[in-house]
Amino acid sequence: MAHRFALPLLLSIVACVSSAIAAEKRTPAEDPTSGRLLLATCQFPVSADVHANAEWIRKQMRLAAAQEADLVHFSECALSGYAGVEHESLADFDWEALRAETAAILKLADELDQWVVLGSTHQLTGEHKPHNSLYVINPQGEIVDRYDKRFCTGGDLKHFSPGDHFVVFEVDGVRCGLLICYDIRFPELYREYQRRGVQLMLHAFHNAMMKPGVVHPIIMPATGQARAATNGMFISMNNSCAPEAWPSLLISPDGRIVQRLAEHRPGVMVHEIDTNRKYYDASAAYRRRAMDGTLNSGEVVDDPRSDDRTGY
Repeated sequence: MAHRFALPLLLSIVACVSSAIAAEKRTPAEDPTSGRLLLATCQFPVSADVHANAEWIRKQMRLAAAQEADLVHFSECALSGYAGVEHESLADFDWEALRAETAAILKLADELDQWVVLGSTHQLTGEHKPHNSLYVINPQGEIVDRYDKRFCTGGDLKHFSPGDHFVVFEVDGVRCGLLICYDIRFPELYREYQRRGVQLMLHAFHNAMMKPGVVHPIIMPATGQARAATNGMFISMNNSCAPEAWPSLLISPDGRIVQRLAEHRPGVMVHEIDTNRKYYDASAAYRRRAMDGTLNSGEVVDDPRSDDRTGY
């Protein structure tokens, strides 16, 4: 699939990168606790060809580096392809090819001095199904943590084992968390990440190859906006750009979509994440109280007319 997009759209990718940052390009302070970073949110047509996917990933890492991005975010199963969509099954999957391409991406991250969040499939031992994962790669080209998709759909469970942990890491003083696709349907995950002080959620999706008329292009952005606004965090929601996929989004802590990539076209958008900036946050005053189980604001009164719920 990837070859249909590669050369004809290379210039459009570059144009997309340039337009995404033309309005406002800032370089984060060198202070590693600045609370500011440049985030590159990437999309490309994920396919069953691990080598083609790897070429897209390396190309977009270089495009992000040209724009001085500190952190590069790729979609769900971006390197491996998605079992049940690109791969009918993983029975004959080429794990050696996946490991070789992963090693090459680690090497490039080191060369570019770049943080990378990479969607892939993580092989387990014996008869255990693999994890649907996001690798956290540091600027030295090391995998420093891995998030495994916790809420797998019914289709996912035919191919993947669900995960059991949260992942929080820090880049330039910005606390980052990781989630994958169907996890967005469970606000409890966002609440726990909020409790852990996450300021930027890197939420990877693969809503591609879907039938026309499905609800996902409508409900996914709106759900992301709600998660951002109710938890006061930035969200990078990226996706494959294969047919019927909704485009990748960057949402600010007040719930606004502040950037988006074009539908069905590869691209990289770079956005400054500045956690020092103040955003409208209607629930801030009572959020922690609600999370701790007090589900009202102010003081509850002891009054018979309050207790009588049938009178007027």
